[in-house]
Amino acid sequence: MIEIRHFDSLGAAKFGWLNAHHHFSFGQYHDPKRMGLGPLRVWNDDTIKPKTGFDPHPHKDMEIITYVRKGAITHKDRLGNEGRTAAGDVQVMHAGTGIVHAEYNQEDEDTQIFQIWIHPDRTGHEPGWGSMSFPDKSSGSFTTLASGRPGDKASDALSIHQDAAVLGAKLKTGEEVTYSFGAGRQGYLVSTDAPVEINGAFAEARDGIVVTGEDKITVFALGDTDIVMVDVV
Repeated sequence: MIEIRHFDSLGAAKFGWLNAHHHFSFGQYHDPKRMGLGPLRVWNDDTIKPKTGFDPHPHKDMEIITYVRKGAITHKDRLGNEGRTAAGDVQVMHAGTGIVHAEYNQEDEDTQIFQIWIHPDRTGHEPGWGSMSFPDKSSGSFTTLASGRPGDKASDALSIHQDAAVLGAKLKTGEEVTYSFGAGRQGYLVSTDAPVEINGAFAEARDGIVVTGEDKITVFALGDTDIVMVDVV
């Protein structure tokens, strides 16, 4: 089944410096039908104004993956980790037993991110942070960006503590990408910048697309765009 969650149906919050849209229940937005997909709990579509950001705050027992759509995000935590993640690249934070961090847009333009939270396979992991560039993402195929699935090589992607994967694909107008799900697996994906057709269903940019009970999907791009997808059990 392919379910399209239109962007204008998502939860929303505006704070002047932050324009946030929530694919799943988050903060003041609560929808009992949108509580997650398997271990995938949060998918926020955030636009952060220049020279602003999230001041230091704590997290615990969550795998937090940030995909930067435009601009860049600068991370700093109390473990001593610090780094800048630019558009098209990914960072992973293991909240584990507890971490306090800040995220700022130190650029002169808006930064746009997808922030994805995935429940870990257990509580109590050691906290940590890492980022990785993916300059060689080939057009027309998916690249594994972060994963804890058995069989995925740790050297090829950022690791997460769950049998799940975050994948990205770059598509030009008229290109398509095909993806096969393993038995019992499901997915959630978003096109960043252009409409797409997925197994014949139409979705606008930034719509959420839920995939359940499908062995394979084919995503056809109606404009130049990136596809970001989470594959979970």
